[in-house]
Amino acid sequence: MKAGIHPEYRPVVFEDSSTGARFLTRSTAGSSRTVEWSDGGSYPLIVVDVTSDSHPFWTGANRVLDTAGRVEKFERRYGRRARPGREG
Repeated sequence: MKAGIHPEYRPVVFEDSSTGARFLTRSTAGSSRTVEWSDGGSYPLIVVDVTSDSHPFWTGANRVLDTAGRVEKFERRYGRRARPGREG
């Protein structure tokens, strides 16, 4: 490896925003937020949407995504507009 061009890996805690599960691992990512770990050390905390603790592939559970609700919310907010040359 070429010296001086690779980022340094350091211990970082990742937290799953949906389950609250935390994982201590090594990463090049950093954060201004920190968390106290069970070993007494303080590590950067990075909150992520999905981890192996909540992803259906690893858990075997299906999560229902509310895509229809998002579309309806968008249409309520901005209204449904007819395309040019089309009625309704």
